[in-house]
Amino acid sequence: MKINQFPDRIIEVKGESYLYFGGTAYLGMPTNSEFQQLIIKNILRWGSAYGSSRNSNIKLTAYEKGEQFLTDYIGADAVVTVSSGMLAAKLVIEELAPHTDAFFHFPNTHAALKAPNSLPFFIESGINPRLLDSTNERITILTDAVPSFHIKAIDLTIIELIASNKEITLVVDESHSLGVLGINGCGIFSAIHYKNIKRKIMVASLGKAMGVTGGVVASDQSFINQIMNNASFVSSAGMSPAVIEALGEAEAIYKSQHIKLKNNLKYIDGLLAKNKAFAFNPDYPVIYPDIPIINTVLNANKIIVTNFKYPTGGKELNRIIFTANHTEDDLNKIIRILNQYQF
Repeated sequence: MKINQFPDRIIEVKGESYLYFGGTAYLGMPTNSEFQQLIIKNILRWGSAYGSSRNSNIKLTAYEKGEQFLTDYIGADAVVTVSSGMLAAKLVIEELAPHTDAFFHFPNTHAALKAPNSLPFFIESGINPRLLDSTNERITILTDAVPSFHIKAIDLTIIELIASNKEITLVVDESHSLGVLGINGCGIFSAIHYKNIKRKIMVASLGKAMGVTGGVVASDQSFINQIMNNASFVSSAGMSPAVIEALGEAEAIYKSQHIKLKNNLKYIDGLLAKNKAFAFNPDYPVIYPDIPIINTVLNANKIIVTNFKYPTGGKELNRIIFTANHTEDDLNKIIRILNQYQF
């Protein structure tokens, strides 16, 4: 279906209003009027885009302000932003490839983190034997913080079982956890502490909860310096300076919207009945209903959720998304429907 406005909590389809529980704008930032005014103010200063390399002789202070905010927010030593989350992930893979003997990926890892000849972290029900053998090698582990069709942060404690002769780099995609999980939505990066990890790296799209077009890489200063000297980074333009500066000025808005989201999830948890057809985590704003008729039922009640064929495994994805912008009346309506239909 085609619409002609941003799909916030209400969308118009062929002249009719529907409640929308889809998308990825978990914090409701794209339609937040205060945030919009920050972007407008900065467009008047920086223009709509800046198509030059970040490594050129002209340096825009907008990037410094935005990246300092993200550094503090994520709890990293340093960050760098790029034009998309996909580019962030591809840059990291490209930079690590010459220094990695073998890549390993967790199940359902996003396509952005695909590395050539990457090996599965698990084989059947156990850890890949190569992670336990006596070969001295540099390995890179790739995973989503919250994999598709999951509603909790991935358990990484199994990394502690990897043989001590492996030099481990961990890359975590936080596209769907940054702005949602952790203190004030900081994500899980700062909470990852395993003695056998030599380096940890976070990549994320900023187009989900953070509400702006762009991507971010977070790690130690040395690795961020490597990324900023990578040929692909040098050859590409950065984020819109107006947008990155607005992001850096929006700390209070992000915090306020995160509180609203948490309150909505708490409200849902108090009313939503347990159902074997889907699970709900009061810390995460997503439900994956495994119900063949769910779209028919919801559409009949003027509710639309996300639905598309997911590339991993070819499984159809139905995803109910709760945002900071949903009202109690919105939540009551979908909760009443989900509680009524015991699928």
